[in-house]
This record gives sequence, C-alpha cells and structure tokens, in this order.
Amino acid sequence: MALRFLVVEGNTQSARQAHREAYGLMPSESYAAVLQEIEADAVCDLAFPADEGANLPDASGLESYDGVVLTGSHLNIYDRTPDILRQVDLMRSIYASGTPSFGSCWGLQVAAVAAGGDVRPNPSGREVGFARRLMRTAIGEAHPMLGGRPPVYDAPAIHLDMVTAQPEGCTVLASNAVSAVQAAEITVNGGTFWGVQYHPEFSLGELAVILARRTNILVAEGFCRTAEDAASYIADLNELHANPQRADLAWRHGVDGEVLDATRRTREIRNFVEHQVRRTKSARGRA
Repeated sequence: MALRFLVVEGNTQSARQAHREAYGLMPSESYAAVLQEIEADAVCDLAFPADEGANLPDASGLESYDGVVLTGSHLNIYDRTPDILRQVDLMRSIYASGTPSFGSCWGLQVAAVAAGGDVRPNPSGREVGFARRLMRTAIGEAHPMLGGRPPVYDAPAIHLDMVTAQPEGCTVLASNAVSAVQAAEITVNGGTFWGVQYHPEFSLGELAVILARRTNILVAEGFCRTAEDAASYIADLNELHANPQRADLAWRHGVDGEVLDATRRTREIRNFVEHQVRRTKSARGRA
C-alpha cells in the first residue's frame, strides 16, 4: 500500500508563488517531488497553515497519514503573527496524533517551539549556501536519522534563526560552529519529530534559485563583494547541478558527494521514511 504524506508548507501565499515563478514549483511541491523520488508511489497532500481559513486536517485526519513533512519558510517564528501561530498549533496537533514527522530549517524551529523551546536570530549571523563541518554528536553517531552520514559533512543551508532554547525531550544529533542544534529528535505528547536546520531536500539548482533572489543579502552581509560575484557563484551552483562530475567546481567550492550525490544529500529524509514512517505504519497495521 502506498505511503501517504502530508507536506506542510511554511510560507505565505506570496512567498510560495514567488518560488514557483522562479523555480517552477512551490517549496511544498518540490519537497513532495523528493518524497516521490524516494518512494515512487507515495501520495502527497499539501497543507498551507500560513493562509487564514486554510483547510487543515483534524486529529483523525493527521492520524490517517503515514508521515508529515514540514518545509522551510521566509518567516521568523519569534514574530508570533497569526500565520505563524497557526503553524505552531498544527505542530502540536501533529505531536498528539503520533504520526511521525520530519522538518527542515523552519520545520525544526516550529517543532522546537511547539514543544516548549525557543528560536531567536543567530548572533553569529546567517548561514548561507552550505552548513559546513556538521559534526554528529555522540548520540547522533548511532542515531538512525543520520545513518550513512560520515562523522563530519556539509549540507545545503540558508537561515538566520536557530533553536536557542531546547525543549524538554530534545536530543541534539549534530552541531557545527554556527549552530548548536543542526539536527535533532524531539519527543513530546506521544509524538516523535526528526529534523535538521539545513536543507537535505534542496538540489543545487533549487539552492541557486533561492540565492539568486537574495543577491542583495549576499552582498550586504559580506558573503560576496559584488552582485557580479554573487552571480558567478550562483552560475557555478547551476553548473554543478547540471554536471556534478565537474571536479574543478567541486574543489573550488569545497563540496563532495554528501552534497553532489542526490541519494547521499537526502539521506536524512530517506532514513525518516525507512525508520519512522514504514515502521510506524507497520506497527499501526498490527494494532
């Protein structure tokens, strides 16, 4: 039987439409495509809790899914606007449903706040392009979410905010010099969430599109000296996306198979499907 996923889009309507115009897909559609690459017959429904009056699943609806996935977002959770609070409330319902959940970046932040933690701007500044030298913690070395990852690895990333207060029930699985919580498991109210601060779902092509829309940030915050420098960097990402065998560009930008190989880059999502979604579905089937 096909696995059923609910993909929860973290962005407002205007932001997700802007992404679709630039990339061809909304972030939730792109995430669903990754799930369907992993599980060819997966059925993915999309939810838009940032929209006022959005039709969101109730408790029984959430229980009907085999897994829930939360995307990134342009929002800042500490603003506590209605479009944000609806997402926190939905995450609390996801925990209560017992349905396995996974999230990237914003998804991790929402899950942490819904469990009683806190998120604030990173005093070290923004992490852009790639999260470097992600290191598995002692617990993370044996945790199935990071199975197949080396002790130290890089991953696509773009975020300013980070989890600054861990909720009860949070286990940190990976960290780096920029953020202490780069990968974590959170258990609360009968539910289990796996999440990462980076974006294993991003291809280099999608990352390039996102950075192209943020050239002013790349220049203003000192990541690139000029808009032309930013354009050159983005062009290299697009070339690596099209031709991952370009060893010269991989060397120039310090990326390896953990980023360039789609299977390795999406390892955490694949592990979530294998170790959380399938096992929970099997256990529910026996109940």
